This record gives sequence, structure tokens and C-alpha cells, in this order.
Amino acid sequence: MENLSFLSADNAFRIRDQFTTPCYVYDEATLRANAAKVLAFPNAYGLSARYAMKACPNGNILRLFASLGLKIDASSGYEVERAIRMGVKPENISLSTQELPTNFKEYVEQGISVNICSLSQLERYGQEIPGGSVGLRFNPGLGSGGTQRTNVGGPASSFGIWHEHTDVAKELVAKYDLKVFRIHSHIGSGSDPEVWVRVIGLNFDILRQFPSVTTINLGGGYKVGRMPGEKTTDLQLIGTPMKKAFEDFAADTGRKIHLEVEPGTYLVANACILLSSVQDLTDTGESGYAFIKLDTGMTDNTRPSMYGAQHPMKIIPKDNEERPVKDYIVVGHCCESGDIFTPAPGDPEGLQPRTLVESKIGDLFVMGGAGAYCSSMASKNYNSFPESPEVMVRENGDLVLMRKKQTLDQILANETEIEL
Repeated sequence: MENLSFLSADNAFRIRDQFTTPCYVYDEATLRANAAKVLAFPNAYGLSARYAMKACPNGNILRLFASLGLKIDASSGYEVERAIRMGVKPENISLSTQELPTNFKEYVEQGISVNICSLSQLERYGQEIPGGSVGLRFNPGLGSGGTQRTNVGGPASSFGIWHEHTDVAKELVAKYDLKVFRIHSHIGSGSDPEVWVRVIGLNFDILRQFPSVTTINLGGGYKVGRMPGEKTTDLQLIGTPMKKAFEDFAADTGRKIHLEVEPGTYLVANACILLSSVQDLTDTGESGYAFIKLDTGMTDNTRPSMYGAQHPMKIIPKDNEERPVKDYIVVGHCCESGDIFTPAPGDPEGLQPRTLVESKIGDLFVMGGAGAYCSSMASKNYNSFPESPEVMVRENGDLVLMRKKQTLDQILANETEIEL
């Protein structure tokens, strides 16, 4: 499988011996190649490409992308602080957040730009920074996503100012003498070119009402094919009609609008695998299932149990022998019935066995597409399991540790002992 190909069997066993399993393994060459594709996104009047760091916030990845010319999209004040500590310049950080930090004025004074995501946020911003420059995030009324939980546009989404409330936003902008320099929207993952062109049109309708705007941010959400047969978005294909839409808008209004995009999944999803070990096997009889039990689980990847998400998988036999195939349900190590890696597609409640090489205890198990929303969104420390280490395969083949395995002392560090 292409999404699993960068990790050789020899390196897999080296990683288990040197760093233990479970372990996230990233491929530097893939990260660099994906960044180059994003930075080449078609545009008419300039491009700012931002990495949505919520997908995978490891500081080494932030530093790598920053060195390649990517800026940062942060989703919380804590992500802002994390990016700054990793050396990202404040002027290269944009904050769009459901929870506006209490110290957002300090961030703005440092040079960080803010996209306001609700009318109450806009009121707060105007009260603290009257006369300031600001971005506005709108919900354009259209969304896209593999499930409702990944759809961040449309009437079922709380992200952004609802487009029908534009007049109220304009009143608040005037009240506090704010300068709106950017319009932002993000509709979710799994979108196609036709949807993107429609979203651009909706954004231009909003933009016409704010003559000071010079930039449109269209978010991320470019589909990534994790499983065999799934297609990954061709950014040139999707970007070409978008570029023309910008040119047409300029011809109509005289306004040459700068484009921003902020992919996360596209940059990192297929640049990482989750390496684990088969620690047990069991079955529920002829009318039931055969189970592979791993030394990882929702503590490292919660996407299958949350979304019914699908990930490519393969077994690396410990003895390199040829074996027949067999159907398995793959489960995690948590004491939780929902800790399943082989749900039915899009249905976390259903089961769909996966045909794999017949497994033995001690085999290695490789799960692809684990770079986005796995390490960052895992069910950390459930059953007191530690956070797993992260390793990068460098372009020269070297293996380098990017995050140590968490210790029990670190898990317990913030607990206090009360008198009983």
C-alpha cells in the first residue's frame, strides 16, 4: 500500500527495539513534498499558505514547515504560545478560535492576526482594540465533510458568523471603527472543486460589503485519500478555477484579493504511520469474529471510534514467513468496547472485518494515514496509558526521536495530594 511504503520492515523492527511501540513514525520526504504542493497552490494576486497546526502540533513539524515558507493557523491561545515557543514569528501566526483567549490583545500587539468567529467575539475585540484591524470568519451557509462531525459549514455548524448576520457584523465594525482586512471561511473536509467554486462566490458576496478587505482565507479541508482507491485532492486542479474566480472578481470590482489557504490533513496525514505490536489474539467462535489486540488504541488514534474512519493496515510478520490471509476485527488495548480500529466505513457503531496476513503475537502492525488528528486528538492517558513517542525518518534514512514516551510520573505530575 502506497500510504505505508515509506517504512521498511527493517526500520520498523529497529524502531520497536530503539523507541518501543506504539510509536508514531513520520517521513520527512513526504512532509517536504506536501509542503511544496501547497506552496504551489494556484493564485492570481499572491498566496499565504498556513499549516493548520491542530492536525499535528509537534514542534519539529512546526519548525520544518516554517523553514519551508508555511505560516501557521492556530485554533487556540495555547497553540499560539506553542508556535511562538517553536520560533514561529508572531506576524506569521493567525488565530481563529471558538474560545477567544482573555489575553488576545497581547497577541495582537505582538503581531498576531485574529479572525473573529462570532458576534460576541467581535464585540469584545472592538471594546479592547477600537480602531484595530481584524479578520472576520463567516459561515457561508454551505458545508462539506465525510461526516457531520467534520463539517464546519452550514446551518448545523457553530463555526463563524452566520452569513445572514452580516449586517449586524457591519454595525459592530462601524461602532468600534474597525478595519476588516480579511474574510475567512472554512467548510470542512471532503470537499470537491465545484463546492469550492460555490464557496468562493459566497465569500465574494460577503467581501463586496467590506471594501477594506484585501485577503480571503478559504481554510483547508482538501480531501486526502488514506485508503486504497481513495483519491487525494489535486491542488492544481482545484485551484485553477479558483484562480479564475479571483481574476473575474478583480475585473468586475478592480480589487485584487490575496488568497490564504490553511490545510492541515493534506500536509501530514499520509506522512505518518502508527507502528504497534500484536500483543494478543482471541476469537468468539465460528459464528463470531477473530480479533487482533494491539498495544495501541484510542489512546493514540480515536478517529475510527469517533468517525468510523478508515486507515490502511498491514502486518509485518516477526519471522518473515509466508502466511495465508484471514479476516480480523482489530481492537485497541483500552478497557472500552468502542476501542475498535476496523469499524464499518462512516459508522463507528458497526464492525467490518479487515483481510490481513494471518497474525501471531509479537508481529508488528502498521496503520497508515496517522499524521493528522491522531497524536493531537488521541484519548490521552485513558487507562493511564502514556503518550507514545514520535520518530521521524529523515531524508537520509536516519531515525530521530521527536517526542519521548511519556512516563507515569509525568502523567501524575499535576495531581495534588489532599488530606484524608
